[in-house]
Amino acid sequence: MRYLILLLSLLVTGARADDAKPFNPADYPPGVQKAVRYANEECESQQGGEVTFAHDTVRRIDLTGDGREDYIVDFQDTKCGDRETTYCGTGGCVMKILVTLPDGSVREVFDGYVLRYKIMAPPVKRGAARTIRFDLHGSFCGGFGPQACWKTKAITATPFAFKQ
Repeated sequence: MRYLILLLSLLVTGARADDAKPFNPADYPPGVQKAVRYANEECESQQGGEVTFAHDTVRRIDLTGDGREDYIVDFQDTKCGDRETTYCGTGGCVMKILVTLPDGSVREVFDGYVLRYKIMAPPVKRGAARTIRFDLHGSFCGGFGPQACWKTKAITATPFAFKQ
């Protein structure tokens, strides 16, 4: 029995180690790698030093409902040297959404600042697009600063932006 418990403990520990593996842009398609390069270019333009990515900078999820992996690139926990705010400000942090097209290429459909986001429950209809709720700076809703402002958007292959 002790050996069984030890074996299970080792398996669980190994699974956790895999979850926390370092971020590697090469694990993603060229279109996603291009989106991630933004962080390096921005940091370099500010003479900020080395870019450090969080292990969950890129999230894989089928957003369009077509069965292909799409990508959310969230720079919230990305650091430019010792700078904390290169990718974030009062309007949130830079976020990019990329969808995989039928030919396998990746298209960026969103690039903007987001305070927070939440992927809503999957639609009941099979193959339907997922909806994301975006918490935004108040100016996107006719207000200012920290005023509550949120918008929802079903994610498709059509690019979109929020207007101030």
